[in-house]
Amino acid sequence: MKTALTIAGTDPTGGAGIQADIKTMTANGVYAMSAITALVAQNTTGVTAIMETTPEFLGQQLDCIFTDIFPDAVKIGMVSCSALIEKIAEKLIQYQAKHIVLDPVMVATSGSKLISEEAIITLKNKLIPLAEIITPNIPEAEELTGMSIKNTSDMERSAQIIFETYGCAVLLKGGHSLNDANDLLINKNGIHWIYGKCIKTKNTHGTGCTLSSAIASNLAKGFNLLESVEQAKQYISGALGAMLDLGAGSGPMNHAFAIQNLFTKENLS
Repeated sequence: MKTALTIAGTDPTGGAGIQADIKTMTANGVYAMSAITALVAQNTTGVTAIMETTPEFLGQQLDCIFTDIFPDAVKIGMVSCSALIEKIAEKLIQYQAKHIVLDPVMVATSGSKLISEEAIITLKNKLIPLAEIITPNIPEAEELTGMSIKNTSDMERSAQIIFETYGCAVLLKGGHSLNDANDLLINKNGIHWIYGKCIKTKNTHGTGCTLSSAIASNLAKGFNLLESVEQAKQYISGALGAMLDLGAGSGPMNHAFAIQNLFTKENLS
């Protein structure tokens, strides 16, 4: 069985972070492992508190994983401080990790910065160049390029800049009033638009975590980058389209929408 590692923070309500990553990896047929960067008190309505792990302990978690069950792919989610980013980069280099998928969580959809300027600089200098692919949203791509993105032409130009600057493939996620649900992939083979239909739901908590984890799962299973992205797009569309409705805010998706077997049946008696 192929394996995948997620390096990220937690979500007690299970819609994002480590919990969403593990669900996604399991649903996509790989063995999921995790290294925790922070314990996050959050739910569908927002974040209450964050308790970061120490760089030393994060490094010990990664040592335990890489020296025992070497991952076929690695997904990295939100890491909020420079010291943790540097530790992740150090260990990825030490163990020559492969198929690194980075969701560069820096800017919220609202435009609010989620990590410090120092951490953003460290992310740019230390972690992004190690990635096989990064999956920024529109505000994050604007942060990486310094340009405003208003249309699909801007998306193509900004993705090209990121690709040329950092040497990694880029999946620039659409939305944000630019298009329905079309994402742009750019890699050494050129530009590919990944088309999707807009699913009308408020329950989109954890979409970035889920998409990047699905891509990592597909890379772990041996699919090429374009295939991995296309299959991940289909998976997240299915998870959103299942129309799960939990929580008072922006709720989670149904990561298990396609899992039906003897052990998932409810007791209807």
